[in-house]
Amino acid sequence: MVFSLGWVMTQVALQIVQVLVHPLFWLVIVLVALQYYRVASLRRSFLPGRGGVVRDTLVSTLFGLLGGFIGSLLVVGAGLTVSGSGLWYLLPVAIALMLLSPRFLCFAYAGGLVSLANLVFGFPQISIPQVMALVAILHFMEALLILLSGHLGAVPAYVRVSGGRIIGGFTLQKFWPLPVVVLVLVGTLPPGGEGVVMPDWWPLIPHGLPGNGKDLVFAMIPLVAALGYGDFATARTPASKSRVSAVHLAGYSLTLFALAFLAGREPLLSWAAALFSPLGHELVILIGKRLEMDAPPIYTPRRDGLLVLDVAPGSPAWHGGVRSGDLVVEVNGLPVRTRRDLAEALETPGAYELFYLGRDGRYRRETVIRRPGETLGLLPVPDGDEEAFVEMRSGGLLDALRRRRG
Repeated sequence: MVFSLGWVMTQVALQIVQVLVHPLFWLVIVLVALQYYRVASLRRSFLPGRGGVVRDTLVSTLFGLLGGFIGSLLVVGAGLTVSGSGLWYLLPVAIALMLLSPRFLCFAYAGGLVSLANLVFGFPQISIPQVMALVAILHFMEALLILLSGHLGAVPAYVRVSGGRIIGGFTLQKFWPLPVVVLVLVGTLPPGGEGVVMPDWWPLIPHGLPGNGKDLVFAMIPLVAALGYGDFATARTPASKSRVSAVHLAGYSLTLFALAFLAGREPLLSWAAALFSPLGHELVILIGKRLEMDAPPIYTPRRDGLLVLDVAPGSPAWHGGVRSGDLVVEVNGLPVRTRRDLAEALETPGAYELFYLGRDGRYRRETVIRRPGETLGLLPVPDGDEEAFVEMRSGGLLDALRRRRG
């Protein structure tokens, strides 16, 4: 049988379907749902309303299946195999690193550490090009998921930045259950036997297994993983911030994959790939946070009205057309400039005429009705009287080391 893209796509899809009935996949979904429950609690602390845990979990699962399918095609196309490559070392090392800090539960650090240990001590026995290529593909999958859905369900928050100033912003927290199909060596082709004839360029990343590569027989097996993404958006909208983060992460993953490809042909370049894996990841974190912290924030008080940070879906303000980034100018003819002005205008339930400037530059008048015990569902930007906030820090590993030395 001759290799074809259609055949590979079909086989990968069949493997992913098998994952859907595996208990481990549903366990990962439960863990993802628990994370979204925590996110919903944070959202309710700033903007009362329903958490949307089931919706967020379902959306992330669907995107995770899409990302897993695309990533699995890349894994199979690159020829990544768990047989003899040492990929199994990544998870226990990542878990051990998590004991130092939860954010080190990332294959970028585990892969770099394992690869450097191999280069320096000769142990463990791994294929550095294969390990680095897997790290690259996983991060490319993450970049794709961030681009497509990283901004969905952004949580409004009051953020304290350096100097003690509190500004408005959003925390971006996403979690995706991810099925990934990899290859495993099952034997060699017997004399006269027939298998799938792979093209001459395959595998892109040499596996280094003994024997005649053309006679080796591989099978696809599905694995279950989870990806997480966390970030702040204060100088950009959540959608814009997620696009920037996705571009940076994609650049990192493509560079690392190129180094893995070259390391498979020139072993000396394994050092470059092993070092770039953790350091390049730290650079992505540092650049992203610096770009956000050095740029002027957009969710800050204005003199011509009360800027809206976010609106609870289904609330009276939502039905009145108010959205994040709109500027409320008047309520029932009374000028509104601060949170106190808004509270005074809403002292009693009833009908309110909102006069606001939309993000499209057009002024609108809308009548909304707030029933007893119901909130308007509008969260304004902070103006100095806030008690609840989250902390925003710069840097990654380098920043953590600086704080420890201090």
